[in-house]
Amino acid sequence: MSKALPSLKAPPNTRLWRYGGWSLLYSPRALVVGTVLAMLMVVTAALVLTLGKMDIGPGHVLAVLLGKGDGGLHDHIILNIRLPRVLTALFVGVALGISGAVFQSVSRNALGSPDVIGFTTGAATGALAQIILSGPDPLCIAMAAVVGGVLTAVAVYALARQGGVVGSYRLILTGIGVGAVLTALNGLMLVRGDLDDAVMANLWLAGSLHARTWDHVWPVMIGTALLVPVVLAGASALRMIEMGDDIASQLGIRVERVRLTMIFAAVVLAALAVGAAGPIAFVALAAPQLAARLCRGTGLPVLSAGLMGSVLLLAADLLTQSLPLAVSVPIGRMTGIVGGIYLIWLLTRSRQL
Repeated sequence: MSKALPSLKAPPNTRLWRYGGWSLLYSPRALVVGTVLAMLMVVTAALVLTLGKMDIGPGHVLAVLLGKGDGGLHDHIILNIRLPRVLTALFVGVALGISGAVFQSVSRNALGSPDVIGFTTGAATGALAQIILSGPDPLCIAMAAVVGGVLTAVAVYALARQGGVVGSYRLILTGIGVGAVLTALNGLMLVRGDLDDAVMANLWLAGSLHARTWDHVWPVMIGTALLVPVVLAGASALRMIEMGDDIASQLGIRVERVRLTMIFAAVVLAALAVGAAGPIAFVALAAPQLAARLCRGTGLPVLSAGLMGSVLLLAADLLTQSLPLAVSVPIGRMTGIVGGIYLIWLLTRSRQL
């Protein structure tokens, strides 16, 4: 939001709202898409809250959430078992969707998501080291994942930088190489670690929302709340950088500062998501693309990508809990299967990646 100028005109497919000396530029289609995604997110979350070994109706769930429960067993199940699981899925999805949108903008490539570039693997390396060496404390795992993700990002960025410029293809290829090395390191830690810790770490690597507690919710929820405004503030500048560093510099944008700030925010978001639920494939890759196709806009779909990521992860959780014959599939495996199919489709449809 900024002070209105007399000659200010709205670009195509956008509207300009004025109030006094202030103006707000928005896209009606993006507003509608965001509203629909938010409604889908709420409905899907409500459905997930009713699922489990014990049947609890939507009316009882709503009463408990409004503080009108009877304090019995059902209230405990909703507030301490199902609600932390749903909120973990919600904020992990938002974090992954926004992180993927930033990386795809920085790399100018549809494959530029944190799980493809290797930053998710780096976060997993830090979390695995914490689990195997010290134990599965949720807060410590989140902090270790952030440290691992940031160190991986520093290494990838330094290796991809050539002549003072970070090329999109070089960034992706470097990230894939670093990710491969870290994947081997993760496997080595699983082999060399204590058997019980290795089994727990291996289950965590599958990506899961089972046994989530409020200790898993708080880090990713607080981190997302703090970093989303940072991404929103830099979204317009990052969009200018997509047109080229020289053009962006001529427009007064400090290219390297903006790029590094946005990469740091995206890495921390992805790492917090990994720390809360383990490596979750597909969401960071697909959510920004789906949001951009729905919005049909030219801007960075920050909020739409976050909402789409949340809807995708909650829908995957709903699907895994609705499988017949009580089949238990980790949500990371489910999103990986769907993500592989989506990646094949994207490769066959795209002329240039």
